[in-house]
Amino acid sequence: MEPIVGIDLGTTNSEIAFIIDENAQVIKENDDGIVPSCVGINPSGEIVVGTVAKNQAAISPDKTVLSVKRLMGSGEILKMGDTEYKPQEISAFILKNLKERAERVIKQKIGKAVITVPAYFTDAQRQATREAGEIAGLNVVRILNEPTAAALAYESISSETQKILVYDLGGGTFDVSIVKIENGIVEVLASTGDNHLGGDDFDKSIVDMLVEHIATKLKIHVEQDSTILARLKRAAEKAKMELSSAPYSIIEEDHIGKRHFKDVHLSYELSRVDFEEMIADDFSKTMESVNKALDDANMLPSGIDKIILVGGSTRIPRLSKMLEEKFGIFPHGEIDPDVCVVIGAAIQAGREMGFDSSSVLLDITPYTFGTSAIGELDGRECLTTFVPLIQRNTKLPASRSNAFYTSYPNQEMVKVTVYQGEAPNALDNILIGKYNFELTPGPMHSVVIISFELDLNGILKIEAIEKRTGKKINGVIENAFAEFTEQDLSDSKNKIEKLWADQDTSEFEKQPEIQLPDDINETVKRAEKLLKKASDEDHDEIVNLIEDIKDAAGSGKINDSKKAAEALEDILFYLEDE
Repeated sequence: MEPIVGIDLGTTNSEIAFIIDENAQVIKENDDGIVPSCVGINPSGEIVVGTVAKNQAAISPDKTVLSVKRLMGSGEILKMGDTEYKPQEISAFILKNLKERAERVIKQKIGKAVITVPAYFTDAQRQATREAGEIAGLNVVRILNEPTAAALAYESISSETQKILVYDLGGGTFDVSIVKIENGIVEVLASTGDNHLGGDDFDKSIVDMLVEHIATKLKIHVEQDSTILARLKRAAEKAKMELSSAPYSIIEEDHIGKRHFKDVHLSYELSRVDFEEMIADDFSKTMESVNKALDDANMLPSGIDKIILVGGSTRIPRLSKMLEEKFGIFPHGEIDPDVCVVIGAAIQAGREMGFDSSSVLLDITPYTFGTSAIGELDGRECLTTFVPLIQRNTKLPASRSNAFYTSYPNQEMVKVTVYQGEAPNALDNILIGKYNFELTPGPMHSVVIISFELDLNGILKIEAIEKRTGKKINGVIENAFAEFTEQDLSDSKNKIEKLWADQDTSEFEKQPEIQLPDDINETVKRAEKLLKKASDEDHDEIVNLIEDIKDAAGSGKINDSKKAAEALEDILFYLEDE
């Protein structure tokens, strides 16, 4: 049987899982199942993925890409070193890394996958995720909403009939879904969220505060220094995680600048209370989405039997307290919030392989899909009135049709615009495609039937039929839903394969050459020149300090590397004076 894997392609971290001995298991190497969603170019010019890329981010921010998931479907061009990439291509590196990791563990070639996305991902973002999979050499058999995947993971350990609220707060996106589980049927009742709200925003709040503190208290400006900002982001992420289990975190960064020709060092104590106050507005936004999901499901808080937390950012204590205050029950955490989505993805992958076929998954669309037409809006004629065809919270797959009319005799073409959103004016929604349909000339008000079909992956197709002739009209796409043509996909796949072919990108098997900041690198070079002059005792201490510097830098511990460099400077001061 051809293997199908489940993949959680996350903003901060990614994982891959597979059905092993009839159980969904996260695939691990060296006891680590989590791969940081980071891609970079090391000093040798090779592509590195995961921990290695994350470790070099503070030193080489211009050669590292983080949080690419937020850019999926945007069409934005990213520079990594001297080469330009699309978000799909960066994501493809992460997927190839996961794919090869799984192949090494299960000792089979893998060509198919179920990949999860936020429930609130747009059509363009879903298409981009599918394209990333294809570039990485994966046939994406299903795009699965993350909250639905989490519910599948919990359904596998409980057979109770229950209504579950899935609160999914990751590194870059937020979703909340209400799911009903009954007699093996997992049914999504409502889903909503925000594609630009997550742990990255919390990190940024800390960084912004630190930049202001450095400017006002330390009297230096670092907002234009990409290397310093990368170091502050890493420190902010570390502080955020520490504050999930401690009331205070000390943020220390040495050598963040110079004032009056002297080095300036940062030391700042951040309290959990101040941090949670700092991001209180973001918390409030998530609770607004919770209320919206309850309204869409026509439920009161008392109707929820269980709350599931998904995503690393849900470890912030205030979030659990807010949910407990609203629902009167404490959120569950039997499954690690970092891996429950990938476990659900593997369960769905198992279903695609024919396992557990007795259970049923009923997912929904979180958006309304429609077109624009001449109509009335606020009592006035409007040329861009939004005409919904598939309403949000409709079960998938779904197909809906509506009749539209030609505007004048012998009309030869009609332009159909496709929008995604809830606003009554189509222009206030997301434009996801424009189609030109060539018509058979006929009388005014000839009927054209427009059909929308939304598949299980939340990806939309449209069709038009002339009622008078019964002719199916082929559309000419002005801007396709998919960002890549077949040729683009082929070119990107060849580009990625070529970069990947002659190098070992496993973060477990190969470490890149350590790249040190210029001042530390100069200290190391001076030390190496003085080794012959040093006594045996000094020689051993210099060698040990150089190793400490490189080990710390290789692990991304810039502060430790700088402290070892300062100790080395003290020795060199005396040796160079002799």
